[in-house]
Amino acid sequence: MRERQRSSTGRRLFIAFLAFIALYAFASLFALLGLAQINAGLQRTRARVEGMRLAFDLASAVRDQYAHIAHTIIIGNATHVKLYTGARARVLELAREVRLHTERPDELAWVTEIERATNDLDRLFRDRIVPDVLEGRTEAVRADHQEVLLVVARIQESTDRLTHRFAESIVALQAFVSVVERRAFGWSLLFLLVAPILAGWVGISIARGVARPVARLQAGAERLAAGDLDTRIDIDSQDEFGALAKQFNIMTVSLKEHQQQLIRSEKLASIGRLAAGLAHEINNPLGVILGYARILKKKADPELAEDLGVIEEETLRCKEIVEGLLDLSRPLKSGAESVDLREVCDDVAARLAESGQITGVRIDVNGQGSVTGDAPKLRQVVLNLVKNAVEAAAPSGQVTVQVIETETSVDVLVSDSGKGIEAAIRERLFEPFFTTKERGTGLGLAVSQAIVRAHGGEIAVASEAAVGTRVTLRIPRAAIGDA
Repeated sequence: MRERQRSSTGRRLFIAFLAFIALYAFASLFALLGLAQINAGLQRTRARVEGMRLAFDLASAVRDQYAHIAHTIIIGNATHVKLYTGARARVLELAREVRLHTERPDELAWVTEIERATNDLDRLFRDRIVPDVLEGRTEAVRADHQEVLLVVARIQESTDRLTHRFAESIVALQAFVSVVERRAFGWSLLFLLVAPILAGWVGISIARGVARPVARLQAGAERLAAGDLDTRIDIDSQDEFGALAKQFNIMTVSLKEHQQQLIRSEKLASIGRLAAGLAHEINNPLGVILGYARILKKKADPELAEDLGVIEEETLRCKEIVEGLLDLSRPLKSGAESVDLREVCDDVAARLAESGQITGVRIDVNGQGSVTGDAPKLRQVVLNLVKNAVEAAAPSGQVTVQVIETETSVDVLVSDSGKGIEAAIRERLFEPFFTTKERGTGLGLAVSQAIVRAHGGEIAVASEAAVGTRVTLRIPRAAIGDA
């Protein structure tokens, strides 16, 4: 499991840059919002100023309208009716324009009241004043004039309210714009003060947390490139560079071990070539010895036949060792046929049962999976693994063979209920000629490993004392060609 780092240079730098960017973004956003609010405030101010101007014009137009009514009364004829009509149209037009600049319900109600009073004034003028003036009804005209004054007062009151409201709004908007300007200026000034401090801290962090470790890593890489496999980088910090130095040290150790393993492999290859030559030379006389032993065994008395049986048995054991050497030394091919591993496992279990080698041991096979490979070779591997598991689980244990198919591989898990395998022995299981059995050759697992690797797979062993051993055979589903 990967060690959790308490501190991280990358995280610190990321947080620093993020804070810097966030501060800049926040200041910019705040400034933009301030500008947007100022712009909106100025636009509203212009609209309210325009509304106030229209309200003043409206009040003036109402006075003009009243002036034409007064002239009609004073002159005593209808010569100002046409001028009055124009003045009234101007009042209604201005009222409509003022309506467009209202923002609150009471303002809209005042405009509506102005329009209603203007209509009342028009009816009063056309239906009563003009006829009374033309017919010379002085008292009636005087009464009508008093009503006109009341209606004009209603209009004047509403226009005064509108102009007063517009003036108040303008003052409030100007105060709001001033507050927003001061606030935006304050945040901008704060950013200008904090940004250099934050930038300096980021620079120091880069110098201390990045430059020095990089220099040490570079020096270590140069020593490694020069061939010094004992190179170690001393960085104890709990950050990415500490982790990188740790991985670098692990890599140098692994590289040194790999180099030593390569030397051992080359030695084993040389020994293998020598063993292959000797195996061919030994195999022929072993065949002759085996043949004569069997012939003499048929003709000899029981006591001599028993001795000849021992010779035959030991000769067969020698041939088994020779065949193992040949399998270990010759190039292996993975094969290109489809192999049903469940069928192979079932067949191996059946063969062992028929041979009487699993007396008292139960074998369970389950799962399904197929791969591309060499069926006889894979059967040889499965037989070796299951046979070892049966011997470990004897005399009354259990062996479970499970075939698991994944997207990339097929795994055969062979588990036994034996005593388990010690760690020291597990490390040498796949060494040629290493065995813990009294009559084992020590070549079975080595040959099996070679076959599996020829198929691009691997064999892994996990064991726990008093619980048992599980051997995992993993083979890629796709063919990989010759090993």
